[in-house]
Formats: sequence, structure tokens, C-alpha cells
Amino acid sequence: MIREAFGIIYAAEEVPDLRELVEARAVGALPVGGKYRMIDFGLSNMINSEIRNVGVIASRNYNSLMDHLSSGKPWDLSRKSDGLFLLTPFSLRENPGVYRGKVEALKSCLDYIRRTKQEYCVLTGSTLIFNNTFDEMMRFHIDQHADVTILYQDIPAADHRGDRFAEVYLDIEKDGTVTGIELNPAHSDLFARNMETYIIGKDTLIYMVEESFAKGEYQFCEELLRNNIGRSKIMAFEHKGYVGTMRSVAAYYKINMDLLNAEVRDELFSSKNRIYTKVRDSVPAKYTMTADVSGSLIANGCIIEGKVENSVLFRSVHVGRDTVVKNSIIFPGTDISEDAELENVILDKNVSVRARNRLIGAVDFPVVIRKGSVV
Repeated sequence: MIREAFGIIYAAEEVPDLRELVEARAVGALPVGGKYRMIDFGLSNMINSEIRNVGVIASRNYNSLMDHLSSGKPWDLSRKSDGLFLLTPFSLRENPGVYRGKVEALKSCLDYIRRTKQEYCVLTGSTLIFNNTFDEMMRFHIDQHADVTILYQDIPAADHRGDRFAEVYLDIEKDGTVTGIELNPAHSDLFARNMETYIIGKDTLIYMVEESFAKGEYQFCEELLRNNIGRSKIMAFEHKGYVGTMRSVAAYYKINMDLLNAEVRDELFSSKNRIYTKVRDSVPAKYTMTADVSGSLIANGCIIEGKVENSVLFRSVHVGRDTVVKNSIIFPGTDISEDAELENVILDKNVSVRARNRLIGAVDFPVVIRKGSVV
């Protein structure tokens, strides 16, 4: 049944609160968990649902994203029929190529959508980490004769943060019908947080996008779906399990720290639904006699001479002798010299930390060092 669906991953999100981490890369290309990229999770969820036609909408800074996805072979999407399609910016008469929202992005790739042979579309983004298939959601969508089905996570009202990150919550009836949509309700009893993942009929998607775009509405959920409540049958389906949301540097830091938790790691990576990624072969990590490592994820190619505690190290990181790295995230190719101290720090790719330097951040505000910096 799910084979009658094609997938679209909206990887053109603008998340300014990720600051330096997305200056030169798309959110979907952001490294996470030692060897993965953010887009791997949504793409793997589709592959595990036997979706074999996937379009990835990109906007700016998509070079690293395209390099990671390449032909789609790691996800079995390098094929003659269907496969992986990179939908890079296409200038409309009304748009210079930088999307004002998901509706405009979908409008720019309607030719791809019209060419698809499948009846349904699974639309998701690249800012979420979760592991699930869309089979049950699709069955629910068809059984309910829904026009749109929204995936949501149950969040107690007491946990609403009321912050600036524009979370969307749904007002849902007992039968799953969506009767209202609220943006970042700081004082509300709503519990269903929109996971920005949708199943929608292909013809319905085309009609809604063209109608919304003609009205100057560019936001998919907050405008397109909200204005169709009562006109169309919009349902909600609950996801039960871990969800990581990439909304800020603090959120990125928390997600990587969550992956040090064995229960979270097992749910994401040890289930029958694998998370696939582009593999870059390198030698195993090397631990010298002076190394002291605990509670950490260490990728291939690392050389550890110092102490690493509760940290995530990507490929080819060097930690010098008598150096302490604690509660930190170190991107590939970084060199940390001897007798340095790092705590609550995020080092981007190819950073060089000189000997005896000390970088200390906070859990809610980790220190971020730009790509290629010398500290």
C-alpha cells in the first residue's frame, strides 16, 4: 500500500538560531551522532516504508547536502525507475530562487510532482530526528478517507516552552479530526505538537499549493492547512517514541547528548528499521596508552591521547595528550592539541585548538567555533 506513495523532503528550512552551524550548509547536511546527517533520518524512514521515489527540495548552501546524497545509492535510490531527485532552486517569475516558505518551494517543483506515478505524497522536513515507518499512518489516512493526515507528538501542556521557535500545535477531536492550529501557544491546553510530516493525495496537494500560492500564502501548516480546516478532511496521527527537534544550537547540542543515552540510541539505531547514511571508509579509531574515554561516541579515524567524557567525536578527530574533552561535540578533521580543556563546546569541521587553551560553555549555551578556525 505504501508503495503508492512518493516522498518529498523539504530541506530548505531556514533556522537562524543554529547560527554558525548553518552558515555554509543546509540544516539537512548538519552532522549528528558521530557519522550521520540530519537528512538521513527522514530519508531512511521513507526507504524503510518502501518509498522508492523521493524528491529533496533544497534552497541555498546545498553543496554539502548534494555531496552527501550524491546518486542516492546508500539508500537504494540509484535506479532507472523513480529514485532520488534533487530539486534545487528554480526561479519563478514571482520568486528569485529563495523560497518564502514551503508552499512556494512546492510550487517551484510542481512539474516533478505531476510526473510522479504514485497516488499519495509523504511530505516531511529535515529538522526532525525520529525512527518510524509511514505504513500505519498511510492505512489510517486511507481508512479515514482523509485529504491530509498530520503526524504529531503528544506533549503535555505543562511542557510548552512558549519560546521563539514557532512550534505548531493541533486541536484534535477524539476521532483524530483536526479542528484548529495554533502557532507557539505559550498558554494553552493543546498537547499535539505538529511534526511537520504529512500524507496528502497528489491531486489534493497540487490543488492546495496552487490555491494557496495564488493568495500569497507561503506557509504550509500555518496558512495552507489552517485555511483548509472545515473545507477539507484533515486528520492527525500520533507518533510514539523519541523525537529530536533541530530548532537552535541548544537543541542541536541536546540531541547529540541524548544519543549518549543507550535507550535513545537503541530506539533510533538498533530497531529493525535501519538509519542509512553515506559511508566514508577510514581506519578504526586509535586509543593510546594515555587515553581515557567514557560515555562517548567515537567515529573511525580518531586518535585519542587524552581524556574524552560524555562527548560525540566525528571522523578523524585528534585529541592530544593531557587534554580533557567533556560534554562536547567535535566535527570531522578537528585537531585538539595537548593540555587543552573543552567543556560544553561544539567545534565545527577542521578546527585547530592550540595547546593549553581552555574553552568552557554552558549546557543551555554551548560555545560554538566556526569551521576552519584556529583557537
